[in-house]
Amino acid sequence: MEDEIKYYVALSTHQKIGGRTFSKLYKRFKKLKNLWQASRKDIASAGVDLGQIEAIEEVISKIDPADELRKLKKYGIDVLIFPDSKFPKLLKELPDPPGLLYIKGKILPQDEIALAVVGSRKYSSYGARAVEEIVYPLAKNKLAIVSGLALGIDAIAHRVALEAKGRTIGVLGCGLDQIYPSTNIHLADKILSSDGAIISEFPLGMPAMKYNFPIRNRIIAGMSLGTLIIEGAADSGSLITAQAAIEYNREIFAVPGPIFSETSAGPNHLIQMGAKLVTSANDILNELNIKTLADQVKAQIVIPDSKEEEILLNLLEKPTMVDILIRESKMEPALVNSTLVMLEMKGKINNLGGTAYVIKGKLKEG
Repeated sequence: MEDEIKYYVALSTHQKIGGRTFSKLYKRFKKLKNLWQASRKDIASAGVDLGQIEAIEEVISKIDPADELRKLKKYGIDVLIFPDSKFPKLLKELPDPPGLLYIKGKILPQDEIALAVVGSRKYSSYGARAVEEIVYPLAKNKLAIVSGLALGIDAIAHRVALEAKGRTIGVLGCGLDQIYPSTNIHLADKILSSDGAIISEFPLGMPAMKYNFPIRNRIIAGMSLGTLIIEGAADSGSLITAQAAIEYNREIFAVPGPIFSETSAGPNHLIQMGAKLVTSANDILNELNIKTLADQVKAQIVIPDSKEEEILLNLLEKPTMVDILIRESKMEPALVNSTLVMLEMKGKINNLGGTAYVIKGKLKEG
């Protein structure tokens, strides 16, 4: 897999080659090293436009993939590419997944049980207290807290998760050779020293440009079962993250605020539109059916009662959305839904909120 990684890294250095282009290239070539011997006609057959073809040709002519990999090792940065089995499963389900993730620290299997927490940079004492009262118990209950390492609510969410000795992941809108904002360098170091992770879709040297943040926000929403908004103006970046979560059919949670506060406009509007109103951690734990990590991974043996149950249980070792189950099981949608209902009634699976399910235990081998 490492031989393939360097080609993903090389391609990611060009700003015109993003997640959707990677998806098209992967579907056409499977191994992106094949691009280095491909003709322009072959590249065009992947469905990319002329600008992207020229970007790919520019990378092939100017970038040494092996050298890009050496640079990453110098900074202690790892890479996960889309085909890797360790690539976050929830991100693989997106219509526009990143082709690769640059990582400092560790992405662990339990990070599939994650909640995004975002909010205003200009937070109030009310917002700060809401983060402390809600996020601390969530982190204690083993939810990985995902946020953007930004000033304000994001930074407080990371700090509270660390205080709870929980997992937290910071997603950057720049390359991992820098931390933006620089005032959060110490916080980033603390996340890494606590076995958390700092990740990015962007290559080394990429500055924190304005148009990077909506791209970053989709990863925050995409790798989480739900997104919690705590304070945010009507046009804030937090609402972009919430919109991404809505598009990905993930749960939306919002803490209500005073009607005269500008930073309450975002969450209050989301509540009006159907977001789950949150006043305590239990509101989220109950909605996602998560009490403790033990509830998710307790080692009971699950025995299927039919071939259909066996097929679905094999696919539910990690949290999986219903549309993915339908596609991968090759079963009729009605049969998938009815089988899921029976499995949940029998206590063999958990509904994690929305249309995401996971097995409650381990499937009997053989």
